[in-house]
Amino acid sequence: MVCIVNVLPVHAQTPGWPSRPVRIVSGFAPGGATDIAARAVSQRLSELLGQPVVVENRPGAAGIIAAEMVARSTPDGYAMYLANATLGAPTLFAKLPFDITRDFAFASLIGMGASALVMHPSVPAKNLKEMIALARTHPSKLNYASGGTGNITHLQMELLVSMAKISMVHVPYKGGAPSTIATVSGEAQLMFSSIASTLGPIQQGRLRAIAVSTAKRSAVLPNVPTVSEAGLPGYEASSWYGLILPVATPPAIVSRLGNDMTKALESADVKERLVSQGIVPAVGGSEEFRKYIMAEIPKWTKVIRDAKIPPQ
Repeated sequence: MVCIVNVLPVHAQTPGWPSRPVRIVSGFAPGGATDIAARAVSQRLSELLGQPVVVENRPGAAGIIAAEMVARSTPDGYAMYLANATLGAPTLFAKLPFDITRDFAFASLIGMGASALVMHPSVPAKNLKEMIALARTHPSKLNYASGGTGNITHLQMELLVSMAKISMVHVPYKGGAPSTIATVSGEAQLMFSSIASTLGPIQQGRLRAIAVSTAKRSAVLPNVPTVSEAGLPGYEASSWYGLILPVATPPAIVSRLGNDMTKALESADVKERLVSQGIVPAVGGSEEFRKYIMAEIPKWTKVIRDAKIPPQ
Protein backbone atom coordinates (compact mmCIF):
# COMPACT_ATOMS: atom_id res chain seq x y z
CA MET A 1 0.00 0.00 0.00
CA VAL A 2 1.30 3.43 -0.90
CA CYS A 3 2.28 5.78 1.88
CA ILE A 4 0.19 8.90 1.55
CA VAL A 5 2.31 11.85 2.53
CA ASN A 6 2.35 15.59 2.12
CA VAL A 7 6.06 16.30 2.08
CA LEU A 8 7.88 17.13 -1.13
CA PRO A 9 11.25 18.79 -1.65
CA VAL A 10 11.15 22.44 -2.56
CA HIS A 11 11.63 22.55 -6.32
CA ALA A 12 14.39 24.45 -8.00
CA GLN A 13 13.51 27.38 -10.19
CA THR A 14 12.51 26.50 -13.74
CA PRO A 15 12.94 29.79 -15.62
CA GLY A 16 11.01 29.97 -18.87
CA TRP A 17 9.04 26.78 -18.22
CA PRO A 18 6.27 26.43 -19.10
CA SER A 19 5.97 28.99 -21.88
CA ARG A 20 3.29 27.13 -23.84
CA PRO A 21 0.51 24.57 -23.25
CA VAL A 22 1.36 21.32 -21.46
CA ARG A 23 -0.18 17.98 -22.45
CA ILE A 24 -1.38 15.17 -20.22
CA VAL A 25 -1.59 12.16 -22.53
CA SER A 26 -4.09 9.45 -21.57
CA GLY A 27 -3.88 6.03 -23.17
CA PHE A 28 -7.58 5.40 -22.69
CA ALA A 29 -10.84 6.67 -24.11
CA PRO A 30 -12.71 9.68 -22.69
CA GLY A 31 -15.07 8.94 -19.81
CA GLY A 32 -13.11 6.13 -18.17
CA ALA A 33 -11.50 6.32 -14.74
CA THR A 34 -8.06 7.23 -16.13
CA ASP A 35 -9.52 10.05 -18.20
CA ILE A 36 -11.54 11.25 -15.20
CA ALA A 37 -8.37 11.40 -13.08
CA ALA A 38 -6.58 13.42 -15.76
CA ARG A 39 -9.38 15.94 -16.17
CA ALA A 40 -9.89 16.25 -12.41
CA VAL A 41 -6.41 17.71 -11.97
CA SER A 42 -5.82 19.46 -15.30
CA GLN A 43 -7.68 22.71 -14.61
CA ARG A 44 -6.09 23.33 -11.21
CA LEU A 45 -2.66 22.35 -12.54
CA SER A 46 -3.17 24.83 -15.38
CA GLU A 47 -3.82 27.61 -12.88
CA LEU A 48 -0.66 26.74 -10.95
CA LEU A 49 1.55 26.47 -14.04
CA GLY A 50 0.12 29.57 -15.70
CA GLN A 51 -0.40 27.72 -18.99
CA PRO A 52 -3.21 25.56 -20.41
CA VAL A 53 -2.97 21.89 -19.45
CA VAL A 54 -4.64 19.88 -22.20
CA VAL A 55 -5.79 16.25 -21.79
CA GLU A 56 -5.08 14.32 -24.99
CA ASN A 57 -6.65 10.87 -25.42
CA ARG A 58 -4.60 8.33 -27.39
CA PRO A 59 -6.39 5.04 -26.68
CA GLY A 60 -5.11 1.66 -27.80
CA ALA A 61 -3.02 -1.32 -26.72
CA ALA A 62 -3.85 -0.92 -23.02
CA GLY A 63 -2.23 2.51 -23.00
CA ILE A 64 1.10 1.29 -24.37
CA ILE A 65 0.89 3.39 -27.55
CA ALA A 66 0.43 6.60 -25.58
CA ALA A 67 3.07 5.69 -23.00
CA GLU A 68 5.63 4.99 -25.74
CA MET A 69 4.79 8.28 -27.43
CA VAL A 70 5.56 10.17 -24.21
CA ALA A 71 8.67 8.10 -23.44
CA ARG A 72 10.08 9.01 -26.86
CA SER A 73 8.98 12.65 -26.81
CA THR A 74 11.35 15.57 -26.24
CA PRO A 75 12.13 15.59 -22.50
CA ASP A 76 11.18 19.21 -21.98
CA GLY A 77 8.20 18.90 -19.62
CA TYR A 78 5.55 19.63 -22.21
CA ALA A 79 4.25 16.05 -22.50
CA MET A 80 3.47 13.77 -19.59
CA TYR A 81 1.66 10.45 -19.39
CA LEU A 82 -1.26 9.72 -17.10
CA ALA A 83 -0.03 6.32 -15.94
CA ASN A 84 -2.31 3.78 -14.33
CA ALA A 85 -2.08 0.31 -12.80
CA THR A 86 -1.44 -1.36 -16.17
CA LEU A 87 2.16 -0.14 -16.04
CA GLY A 88 2.61 -1.98 -12.75
CA ALA A 89 2.21 -5.30 -14.59
CA PRO A 90 4.82 -5.23 -17.40
CA THR A 91 4.96 -9.03 -17.66
CA LEU A 92 1.49 -8.90 -19.19
CA PHE A 93 3.09 -7.88 -22.44
CA ALA A 94 5.22 -10.05 -24.71
CA LYS A 95 7.30 -7.05 -25.71
CA LEU A 96 7.16 -3.51 -24.40
CA PRO A 97 8.73 -0.64 -26.35
CA PHE A 98 9.98 0.87 -23.09
CA ASP A 99 11.06 -0.09 -19.58
CA ILE A 100 8.84 1.45 -16.91
CA THR A 101 11.71 1.37 -14.39
CA ARG A 102 14.31 3.05 -16.65
CA ASP A 103 12.58 5.19 -19.30
CA PHE A 104 10.43 7.46 -17.14
CA ALA A 105 10.76 10.13 -14.48
CA PHE A 106 8.09 9.90 -11.79
CA ALA A 107 6.48 13.24 -10.99
CA SER A 108 3.55 12.51 -8.69
CA LEU A 109 0.87 10.06 -7.74
CA ILE A 110 -2.64 11.40 -8.21
CA GLY A 111 -4.81 8.89 -6.42
CA MET A 112 -5.70 5.34 -5.51
CA GLY A 113 -8.94 4.01 -6.90
CA ALA A 114 -11.11 1.35 -5.31
CA SER A 115 -12.78 -1.26 -7.45
CA ALA A 116 -16.14 -2.62 -6.34
CA LEU A 117 -16.69 -6.37 -6.31
CA VAL A 118 -20.23 -6.63 -7.64
CA MET A 119 -22.57 -9.54 -8.36
CA HIS A 120 -25.74 -9.95 -10.32
CA PRO A 121 -28.67 -10.25 -7.86
CA SER A 122 -29.44 -13.75 -9.16
CA VAL A 123 -26.22 -15.13 -7.63
CA PRO A 124 -27.23 -16.97 -4.43
CA ALA A 125 -24.64 -15.26 -2.22
CA LYS A 126 -25.08 -12.16 -0.10
CA ASN A 127 -21.46 -11.49 0.85
CA LEU A 128 -17.88 -12.44 0.02
CA LYS A 129 -17.73 -15.46 2.34
CA GLU A 130 -20.89 -16.88 0.78
CA MET A 131 -19.55 -16.24 -2.71
CA ILE A 132 -16.30 -18.05 -1.90
CA ALA A 133 -18.23 -20.96 -0.38
CA LEU A 134 -20.40 -21.14 -3.50
CA ALA A 135 -17.34 -21.18 -5.75
CA ARG A 136 -15.76 -23.95 -3.69
CA THR A 137 -18.92 -26.03 -3.80
CA HIS A 138 -19.30 -25.53 -7.55
CA PRO A 139 -15.80 -25.15 -9.02
CA SER A 140 -15.67 -23.26 -12.34
CA LYS A 141 -19.43 -22.72 -12.37
CA LEU A 142 -19.31 -19.01 -11.56
CA ASN A 143 -18.10 -16.72 -14.31
CA TYR A 144 -16.71 -13.23 -13.94
CA ALA A 145 -16.36 -10.38 -16.40
CA SER A 146 -13.41 -8.06 -16.85
CA GLY A 147 -12.48 -5.13 -19.04
CA GLY A 148 -10.11 -7.43 -20.96
CA THR A 149 -7.38 -9.99 -20.40
CA GLY A 150 -4.70 -8.39 -18.25
CA ASN A 151 -6.92 -5.43 -17.37
CA ILE A 152 -6.58 -4.42 -13.71
CA THR A 153 -10.11 -5.73 -13.08
CA HIS A 154 -8.96 -9.12 -14.38
CA LEU A 155 -5.84 -9.11 -12.20
CA GLN A 156 -7.80 -8.03 -9.13
CA MET A 157 -10.08 -11.04 -9.51
CA GLU A 158 -7.20 -13.41 -10.18
CA LEU A 159 -5.55 -12.23 -6.95
CA LEU A 160 -8.80 -12.95 -5.10
CA VAL A 161 -9.12 -16.38 -6.77
CA SER A 162 -5.56 -17.23 -5.76
CA MET A 163 -5.92 -16.09 -2.15
CA ALA A 164 -9.33 -17.78 -1.73
CA LYS A 165 -8.16 -20.96 -3.48
CA ILE A 166 -11.20 -21.13 -5.74
CA SER A 167 -11.76 -21.45 -9.49
CA MET A 168 -14.03 -19.35 -11.68
CA VAL A 169 -14.34 -18.78 -15.42
CA HIS A 170 -12.96 -15.52 -16.79
CA VAL A 171 -15.00 -13.78 -19.51
CA PRO A 172 -13.04 -10.84 -20.95
CA TYR A 173 -14.82 -7.94 -22.65
CA LYS A 174 -13.49 -5.05 -24.70
CA GLY A 175 -13.50 -2.45 -21.97
CA GLY A 176 -15.15 -1.57 -18.69
CA ALA A 177 -18.48 -0.47 -20.16
CA PRO A 178 -19.23 -3.76 -22.01
CA SER A 179 -18.23 -5.82 -18.97
CA THR A 180 -20.53 -3.76 -16.74
CA ILE A 181 -23.41 -4.14 -19.18
CA ALA A 182 -22.82 -7.91 -19.27
CA THR A 183 -22.90 -8.18 -15.47
CA VAL A 184 -25.97 -5.97 -15.10
CA SER A 185 -27.79 -8.13 -17.69
CA GLY A 186 -26.76 -11.38 -15.99
CA GLU A 187 -24.63 -12.56 -18.88
CA ALA A 188 -21.77 -12.50 -16.39
CA GLN A 189 -22.29 -13.19 -12.71
CA LEU A 190 -19.74 -10.99 -11.00
CA MET A 191 -16.82 -8.66 -11.61
CA PHE A 192 -14.48 -6.06 -10.21
CA SER A 193 -15.19 -2.64 -11.66
CA SER A 194 -14.44 0.99 -10.95
CA ILE A 195 -16.98 2.46 -8.55
CA ALA A 196 -17.71 5.23 -11.04
CA SER A 197 -18.86 2.64 -13.60
CA THR A 198 -21.10 0.64 -11.28
CA LEU A 199 -22.44 3.14 -8.74
CA GLY A 200 -25.68 3.71 -10.66
CA PRO A 201 -26.57 0.00 -11.01
CA ILE A 202 -25.59 -0.57 -7.36
CA GLN A 203 -27.90 2.21 -6.17
CA GLN A 204 -30.69 0.91 -8.42
CA GLY A 205 -30.36 -2.64 -7.05
CA ARG A 206 -29.28 -4.08 -10.40
CA LEU A 207 -25.90 -5.04 -8.96
CA ARG A 208 -24.99 -6.13 -5.43
CA ALA A 209 -21.74 -4.67 -4.07
CA ILE A 210 -20.12 -7.10 -1.64
CA ALA A 211 -16.63 -5.63 -1.18
CA VAL A 212 -14.12 -3.02 -2.33
CA SER A 213 -10.57 -3.81 -3.39
CA THR A 214 -8.65 -1.21 -1.39
CA ALA A 215 -7.20 -1.45 2.12
CA LYS A 216 -9.74 1.09 3.39
CA ARG A 217 -13.44 1.46 2.67
CA SER A 218 -14.56 3.86 -0.03
CA ALA A 219 -16.25 7.10 0.99
CA VAL A 220 -18.64 6.53 -1.91
CA LEU A 221 -19.70 3.09 -0.59
CA PRO A 222 -19.08 3.44 3.16
CA ASN A 223 -21.25 0.47 4.11
CA VAL A 224 -19.45 -1.94 1.81
CA PRO A 225 -16.54 -3.74 3.52
CA THR A 226 -13.09 -4.18 2.04
CA VAL A 227 -12.20 -7.60 0.66
CA SER A 228 -9.80 -7.93 3.59
CA GLU A 229 -12.58 -7.20 6.11
CA ALA A 230 -15.07 -9.40 4.31
CA GLY A 231 -13.08 -12.62 4.43
CA LEU A 232 -9.63 -12.41 2.80
CA PRO A 233 -7.27 -10.68 5.27
CA GLY A 234 -4.37 -8.94 3.58
CA TYR A 235 -6.04 -8.47 0.21
CA GLU A 236 -5.36 -5.06 -1.37
CA ALA A 237 -5.49 -4.16 -5.06
CA SER A 238 -5.81 -0.49 -5.91
CA SER A 239 -6.14 1.13 -9.28
CA TRP A 240 -3.55 3.88 -9.09
CA TYR A 241 -3.01 6.97 -11.23
CA GLY A 242 0.06 9.18 -11.54
CA LEU A 243 2.05 11.48 -13.81
CA ILE A 244 5.26 10.33 -15.48
CA LEU A 245 7.58 12.01 -18.00
CA PRO A 246 10.52 11.01 -20.21
CA VAL A 247 13.45 10.03 -17.99
CA ALA A 248 15.71 12.82 -19.29
CA THR A 249 13.28 15.56 -18.26
CA PRO A 250 15.19 18.14 -16.16
CA PRO A 251 14.82 17.29 -12.46
CA ALA A 252 13.73 20.86 -11.70
CA ILE A 253 10.71 20.43 -13.99
CA VAL A 254 9.83 17.05 -12.47
CA SER A 255 10.08 18.59 -9.00
CA ARG A 256 7.98 21.60 -10.02
CA LEU A 257 5.24 19.31 -11.35
CA GLY A 258 5.34 17.23 -8.17
CA ASN A 259 4.99 20.27 -5.96
CA ASP A 260 2.20 21.78 -8.05
CA MET A 261 0.37 18.44 -8.08
CA THR A 262 0.53 18.44 -4.28
CA LYS A 263 -1.14 21.85 -4.25
CA ALA A 264 -3.72 20.75 -6.82
CA LEU A 265 -4.62 17.63 -4.83
CA GLU A 266 -5.05 19.68 -1.66
CA SER A 267 -7.68 21.91 -3.25
CA ALA A 268 -11.25 21.16 -2.20
CA ASP A 269 -12.71 21.01 -5.70
CA VAL A 270 -10.14 18.51 -6.96
CA LYS A 271 -10.54 16.34 -3.86
CA GLU A 272 -14.31 16.37 -4.24
CA ARG A 273 -14.19 15.42 -7.89
CA LEU A 274 -11.78 12.54 -7.33
CA VAL A 275 -13.52 11.20 -4.23
CA SER A 276 -16.90 11.28 -5.99
CA GLN A 277 -15.42 8.85 -8.52
CA GLY A 278 -14.03 6.53 -5.85
CA ILE A 279 -10.45 7.85 -6.13
CA VAL A 280 -8.60 8.81 -2.95
CA PRO A 281 -6.03 11.58 -3.54
CA ALA A 282 -2.53 10.23 -2.88
CA VAL A 283 0.06 12.96 -2.56
CA GLY A 284 3.58 11.66 -2.87
CA GLY A 285 6.88 12.79 -4.34
CA SER A 286 8.92 11.17 -7.06
CA GLU A 287 10.65 8.69 -4.78
CA GLU A 288 7.42 7.55 -3.08
CA PHE A 289 5.86 7.04 -6.50
CA ARG A 290 8.83 5.01 -7.73
CA LYS A 291 8.89 2.83 -4.60
CA TYR A 292 5.19 2.12 -4.99
CA ILE A 293 5.58 0.95 -8.59
CA MET A 294 8.63 -1.14 -7.67
CA ALA A 295 6.45 -2.96 -5.11
CA GLU A 296 3.57 -3.40 -7.56
CA ILE A 297 5.64 -5.13 -10.26
CA PRO A 298 6.58 -8.32 -8.33
CA LYS A 299 3.08 -8.51 -6.83
CA TRP A 300 1.36 -8.61 -10.21
CA THR A 301 4.12 -10.69 -11.81
CA LYS A 302 3.26 -13.47 -9.35
CA VAL A 303 -0.49 -13.13 -10.00
CA ILE A 304 0.07 -13.31 -13.76
CA ARG A 305 2.35 -16.33 -13.42
CA ASP A 306 0.05 -18.20 -11.05
CA ALA A 307 -3.00 -17.52 -13.24
CA LYS A 308 -1.06 -18.57 -16.36
CA ILE A 309 -2.12 -15.42 -18.19
CA PRO A 310 -0.33 -15.50 -21.56
CA PRO A 311 1.67 -12.42 -22.60
CA GLN A 312 -0.44 -10.09 -24.68
